[in-house]
Amino acid sequence: MPQTAELPPDRVAPHRPLAEFYPEPAIRTRFLTELFDHAAPDYDFVSGIMSLWTDRAYRKQALRRAGLAPGMKLLDVACGTGLVIKAALELGLPPGDIMGVDPSRGMLEQGRRRQGVALLQGRGERIPARDGSFDFVSMGYALRHVEDLRTLFDELHRVLKPGGRLLIMEITRPSSATARRMMRFYMTRVMPWVGWVRSRNRFTAKMMEYYWATIEECVPPEVILSTLAAANFSEVRRTTTGPLLSDYLARKPSASA
Repeated sequence: MPQTAELPPDRVAPHRPLAEFYPEPAIRTRFLTELFDHAAPDYDFVSGIMSLWTDRAYRKQALRRAGLAPGMKLLDVACGTGLVIKAALELGLPPGDIMGVDPSRGMLEQGRRRQGVALLQGRGERIPARDGSFDFVSMGYALRHVEDLRTLFDELHRVLKPGGRLLIMEITRPSSATARRMMRFYMTRVMPWVGWVRSRNRFTAKMMEYYWATIEECVPPEVILSTLAAANFSEVRRTTTGPLLSDYLARKPSASA
């Protein structure tokens, strides 16, 4: 069951253990590494077709609305193949002002085409960067894949400069039962079939099934917001676009606050 506690405990899992994908929580990291490493060549295609090719424009709009602008130092956590980084480059940030971190070697290899951007292998819960290194931290559609939200948010807070901005883009489970049934069918039947026809990659099909399971089982937005507040973020809020897309926004308080 999704967590619904108003005041989250010290550790907050983004969803219950998914035994249908990994038989015990101890091997979850290994499962995710193998899944994303092997599905990486298809990831950009899957992201595009899943959103009916609106994802590129949406990322740029979300970053712009959250206040990203040239002159800022950006960290993209769980950067994957670099789709959020690509949007930041299109907004005018120079490659030298951007860093990406992702645990998947396969995803990072796909992202190397973003020339001049530093891409490092690492997890959001343990970022290879000094305290107060970045003006802006982004995370696109990967919150459900971390182990502990509180540890993640503490680490994002650590690497932000005082006054720095945070944007987490996510897909939220539809509140309508009809919409959930439609999304479940699309993501667990249609998308895996399309992926299989395109590449004959069984990991791509499995990734889409796992993707939907994490959406369906994810803790509600209230838990994410309260966990951000517990990690000492300020101006914590959520904006929505349609029934699926959520942007979580927050700031690290300025030194004088």
